[in-house]
Amino acid sequence: MKNILVLHGPNLNLLGSREPDVYGRITLNEINERLTKLAEKNGASLFCFQSNAEDQLVERVQQACADGTQFIIINPAAFTHTSVALRDALAAVALPFIEVHLSNVFARETFRKESFFSDLAIGVISGLGASGYEFAVQFALHHKNQA
Repeated sequence: MKNILVLHGPNLNLLGSREPDVYGRITLNEINERLTKLAEKNGASLFCFQSNAEDQLVERVQQACADGTQFIIINPAAFTHTSVALRDALAAVALPFIEVHLSNVFARETFRKESFFSDLAIGVISGLGASGYEFAVQFALHHKNQA
């Protein structure tokens, strides 16, 4: 069975009410439910984890190395531009991952265009809203089928 980990960074727990003109009206729980159903339909296991704390995300990435995770999908949110620790954790576990952003970071403030993760990621999905996560899961399923 394929094992996929979806990590959500800070403030994503507020989806649905937080700046809906930028991030949409879908909640994090709704996103997670859609992704879980998509994975299960394709014979995979998917685990979602959200934290506003950098250390908890780092710990969860490190845990992925030992718990059978085969692919990571991560929306680092604000940590995209600040977290060397999270980048180092992803590099250390050496699991394939996709970086996802709900909004088009390139159409926003200048600082949002810089990512500490993009050069390590297999790919980056930006600006497609919640569908970006679904595309990432579909890719993860395909990627692991190729192994």
